[in-house]
Amino acid sequence: MYTDVQELLQRAIEENKPLSFVVLQSEMKLTEKTEEEVFAGLKQTFSIMEKSATNALEEPLNSVHSLITGVAHRQFLYSSQENSFLGPVLNLMMARALSSSETNAAMGLICAAPTAGASGIVPAVILTAAEHLGADQKKVLEGLLTASGIGAIITRNATVSGAEGGCQAECGVAAAMAAAAIVEMAGGRPQQCIEAASFALINVMGLICDPIAGLVQLPCAYRNASQSINAFLSADLALAGQVCPIPLDEVIDAMFKTGKMLPMQLRETALGGIAATPTGRKLAEEIYKK
Repeated sequence: MYTDVQELLQRAIEENKPLSFVVLQSEMKLTEKTEEEVFAGLKQTFSIMEKSATNALEEPLNSVHSLITGVAHRQFLYSSQENSFLGPVLNLMMARALSSSETNAAMGLICAAPTAGASGIVPAVILTAAEHLGADQKKVLEGLLTASGIGAIITRNATVSGAEGGCQAECGVAAAMAAAAIVEMAGGRPQQCIEAASFALINVMGLICDPIAGLVQLPCAYRNASQSINAFLSADLALAGQVCPIPLDEVIDAMFKTGKMLPMQLRETALGGIAATPTGRKLAEEIYKK
């Protein structure tokens, strides 16, 4: 069992095992499930993630009052262009992140990882990384275990609620989870997984939650795309040997305290940020009139 990142990391180092191994052992103890049962559950969860990340790629999903219908399809079409700045792979990853957001807006099945508003990041990042690395299913599910371990610690010691901590606590945490996962999938050391999660959270520190009309659509969907990129760049920073001087436990605490400092207008109330712009208010009025 572990209660913070340092304990998780120390156990991995002592046993000379990846983070996913420690998370697996903890999960088996907590749930009294076998390793096979845990992996069966992970397989089912990732199947849901994979479907949500592809649902809206080929054609837009129709939904009532959606502000993001068609965003995934548009990005998917663009991903085939060779002259894009980020290239086909990263544009496809963004399309996948947008697809999960669009699926959520259309009342489709998603996996809240850690929340519905951030549901596109972990699936898009892990799927894209798996293709790049040629990773098999077991490696993917081990990455998911590592992601869940980081997410569980942050949920325990801080928050993953936009209403409590801003978007840094939702999309930022998802990016941290995903970054740690793909570093392990790439063969990185446990410490490098932790470094990647630290970079991801630091990169998004203080990000507000300002959904137009109070709906988990805009700017949420585009932040799913941007934080997928954050996860990739944070993983590369860690794999390159970059070291974050602030321990992840302290970064998590700083994120939590920063969220508490945000005024309530910037924490999912739709009273600040882009939700409070003239156009944001007009869109909200149109939605609620319907």
